[in-house]
Amino acid sequence: MITDDLTLAAPTIEHKQEAMQFRREFLESAGRIDGGQGLHNFEIYEDWLGYTEKVRNGEFTDFVKSTVYFAVNNKNNRIVGMVDIRHSLNDALLIRGGHIGYGVRPSERKKGYASKMLALALDECRRLGIAKALLTCDKDNIASARVIQKNGGVLENEFTDDAGEITQRYWIDVVI
Repeated sequence: MITDDLTLAAPTIEHKQEAMQFRREFLESAGRIDGGQGLHNFEIYEDWLGYTEKVRNGEFTDFVKSTVYFAVNNKNNRIVGMVDIRHSLNDALLIRGGHIGYGVRPSERKKGYASKMLALALDECRRLGIAKALLTCDKDNIASARVIQKNGGVLENEFTDDAGEITQRYWIDVVI
């Protein structure tokens, strides 16, 4: 999955050094990596790779199958973000989470990567046979809402949780 300057690449051992630098940057600024399938929780890259394979193969009963990708800048091979595509939805993901989670490296934000990453992720949804993709974001995350809307997202509704946090739920028709 390639656009002019961005590729979605399945994580491999060859990504180790760049991935751990990516992880470190997130931990120093944001803490959690959206769309990173828990990379922020793993100090050992190989352990995380094994975990992502188990999630992709559906080996955990409390998770849906999903596939994680690095968004790699083709010009310098730098990981600029991550995308996690969930092959189906459970009750929790139907409310918050949706089919696609994504995060852009803090130093690479406001460069248009999120919109390109989501477009590439929608191509992958098409390949997986997902006809409509659900995406969610916090109501105060205006940048994410714009990315979703730019990629055809239509707001279905908003959900307020017990803590008063408002989640917006968008659907994107994926042409199969």
